[in-house]
Amino acid sequence: MSDTKDVRRQAGWLPPQDDLEAWLEERQERVEADRDDVELHPAVVELQELLASDPLLRMYVERMLTEEPQGKPYGRRHIQDTGQLLRLIDQVLTTAPEFSEKVMVATPLGAIFDWPMGTTAGFAAFREPRFNAALKKILNAWCVFLDSPDSLYVLTDAEGGWMSEEAVEAIGIERFEHDPDAEHWGFDSWNAFFTRRFKEGERPVAEPDDDRVVVSPCESSPYAIGRDVQREDSFWIKSQPYSLRDLLARDPSVDDFVGGTVWQSYLSATSYHRWHSPVAGTVVRAFNVDGTYYSEADTEGAEATEPSSSQGYTAHVATRAVILIEADNPEIGLVAFVPIGMSDVSSCRIHPHLQPGYHLAKGEELGYFQFGGSTVCLVFRPGVVQGFSLQAIPEPDDPAAPAPPVVQVCSPIALTR
Repeated sequence: MSDTKDVRRQAGWLPPQDDLEAWLEERQERVEADRDDVELHPAVVELQELLASDPLLRMYVERMLTEEPQGKPYGRRHIQDTGQLLRLIDQVLTTAPEFSEKVMVATPLGAIFDWPMGTTAGFAAFREPRFNAALKKILNAWCVFLDSPDSLYVLTDAEGGWMSEEAVEAIGIERFEHDPDAEHWGFDSWNAFFTRRFKEGERPVAEPDDDRVVVSPCESSPYAIGRDVQREDSFWIKSQPYSLRDLLARDPSVDDFVGGTVWQSYLSATSYHRWHSPVAGTVVRAFNVDGTYYSEADTEGAEATEPSSSQGYTAHVATRAVILIEADNPEIGLVAFVPIGMSDVSSCRIHPHLQPGYHLAKGEELGYFQFGGSTVCLVFRPGVVQGFSLQAIPEPDDPAAPAPPVVQVCSPIALTR
């Protein structure tokens, strides 16, 4: 099964399969060497106690570690039991993602869950609300570490550091706000580095005075365009139709978009992770939606477990935000922006000033992904979009399709009426 079909690998969140397995083996050896000296984090203890108290969930978790994953060509099983799984999770909570040109695991919890996510029992476990609530506490605990100065150990020029010559070239740090002479470039945590801003003028807003032009809300690669989207649809099948009621979390605006268009794209590990308004307009509502973290679509057999087949599904079930904007251009009208957190921390942080009635300039910052693999959707009313600037969306089932190019934030993506 080709890695080009897996957007996590295209986007640099996970390495190719052999390298991922080598990383898991090294982590496994490390936790086994330290197993007698480690006291589990309280959030991990809560998950441990949940599994001990819930026999059905415990069955799912134990089975997902022993079943063969669908569509994931592992050489062998790496996690032997629940105790080892908990220790692997615990180890992540005091580490920050390291840079590597060859084997970069930007989402370590996603790497640990990669095998169980593709099993029948895993499909069930990662949809279970109590399991997701426990994972949320673990992810929040990791976020506390990534917000702390302790996470700065990866912001050096040593091997694995983000200030190394190879990393500097990969991320293009000269384009971002930072202090080149300061320790850790002046950032006070990993998350501060991850959410770094572009320098003034690096990403000018396209056609700021032409309200027919919609700009890209993120620095991202096109994934899919859905047309004539329905109020309700079977978003879990291979063709990934968009179901507005589920995507927008049953918001009252759903009926405005029936028959309209959805544009979806995904972000890379080394990308800019802030969001910007696609149009000038007024905030109608902005809110967060709780959801799953590692759930994948399973209804189409083995291939549906690949993220290229699950991204549409993920947009409907994962933790996300919904921002509704009434465009100044009455021909555009209401637009929905939906940033979706996939895997690991996946924090969707809406800027607090985005209250109803607040007026946005086109390209104005809306919020950011604090950490995690991420995808975003823009939803338009029917008949609004005349055409998209980039039409070449690769087919998910085409293993030869190259990764689509990154569309710069605030560059034009659509022309409206």
